[in-house]
Amino acid sequence: MQITFHGAAQTVTGSKHLITTDRGKKILLDCGLFQNKGGDNAELNRHFGFDPMEVDYMILSHAHIDHSGNIPHLVKQGFAGPIYCTEATLDLCSIMLEDSAHIQESDLNYLNKKRKRRGQKALDPLYTLEDVQKALKLFVTVPMNEKIAIDQHIRFHFTDAGHILGSAAVNLEVDERTQKSKQSDVLQGEVVKIFFSGDTGRFNDYILKSPQPFPQADYIITESTYGDRLHEDAENTELELLQIVHQTCIINKGKLIIPAFSLGRTQEIVYALNRLFNKGQLEKVPVYVDSPLAISATSIMRKHKNSFNPEIVEYMKKDDDPFGFESLHYIQDVELSKELNEKKEPCIIISASGMMEAGRIKHHLKNNIIDAKNTVLIVGFVPPGSLGDRMIQGEKEVRIFGKMVPLRASVKVMGSYSAHADYKELMKYLACQNPSQVKRMFLVHGEKDAQLTFKKHLHGMGFSDIVIPMMHESFTL
Repeated sequence: MQITFHGAAQTVTGSKHLITTDRGKKILLDCGLFQNKGGDNAELNRHFGFDPMEVDYMILSHAHIDHSGNIPHLVKQGFAGPIYCTEATLDLCSIMLEDSAHIQESDLNYLNKKRKRRGQKALDPLYTLEDVQKALKLFVTVPMNEKIAIDQHIRFHFTDAGHILGSAAVNLEVDERTQKSKQSDVLQGEVVKIFFSGDTGRFNDYILKSPQPFPQADYIITESTYGDRLHEDAENTELELLQIVHQTCIINKGKLIIPAFSLGRTQEIVYALNRLFNKGQLEKVPVYVDSPLAISATSIMRKHKNSFNPEIVEYMKKDDDPFGFESLHYIQDVELSKELNEKKEPCIIISASGMMEAGRIKHHLKNNIIDAKNTVLIVGFVPPGSLGDRMIQGEKEVRIFGKMVPLRASVKVMGSYSAHADYKELMKYLACQNPSQVKRMFLVHGEKDAQLTFKKHLHGMGFSDIVIPMMHESFTL
């Protein structure tokens, strides 16, 4: 059996791992978009490194675009097999992939204008809404912890990863045994157990259940996003958020701009503000969630309350809508979104995308970071070299929409809102395994420095054979 890493290899996006069994079956784990390599994204996303028509099955860990976003292109290029995922993941992909298609076309219009000026040929979009609809017809939903036989020799089950709604780790069993001879019933070979973490959530998540222990594996593919970092203590998170709101909106009379992923982070921030409002601690500052995708994702969150942790379930006995309160306004209309930048009064604007590489948030940043009264609050992962990273590093000017914009607003970071486990939480998650029975571990979905540090921590736990694969690198299992 062989595994090849076609994405999220020494980087945090583009998750894509292809397993080829001894019987020639090909199983693709995730099919995400590369999102953080600047001009390299287009080429990386157009070329898989394998033939989609040869892939038999796909298993999707969760709906984030860096894990699911290239599925329509995969189908467009000839993949026609089943795509296994959880029910919540399908619900989320139905809105997130459509949104991604719109972004593909919008970004391409901008790029093609530049190409035309250079005398270059216009590019076709990576995929369209029609391609998304065709891909969604291939999705097959699977409940958590239910073993599914893909074929006579391959089966798998999902365990809860606790990262976002519907996120799951993949527990794959491949029966490589064959008869020793036609005359003998004796089998040779083994049943190989492969574990793929997808993205691992946190044990103190504000909304979701904690990551679930998983059965002993022979091979482990694990994310390593925060392999060299510890998150801030979550105990005083609400108080810290309240202090930032008070300083920015009450004392400075400015705007608090919060870039947040439409799914997960936005709902966590809204839930925290809801709690502060109900306790009478949040001043009556208008709060705007300016993201059509976040509005749709919030509706899906309400549908899947069975994924919520006991704390929020108990809270909902007193407040049946943790994602809504009096001074909260959800914005869909483009014109209303533009009006937010004309408003002079203090307010809180929560907008996508969390990485600040696309979406309405870029317009809010362009219009508001020039004012020293305002604050940008970063509540999630920003890739090295990205707009968010440059803001954290304290650059005096940042490039937005091709123009340099003075950065005078304060920039704050709250790591306690991250949806990714830090290295101690990852170690806690992996502690359910007997290291002596793990033949090899692969570190993916992380920057190289973080992976090297995490590798040392894992050696300390007793894991011995730990590999950091390169892009398109193959290994025999």
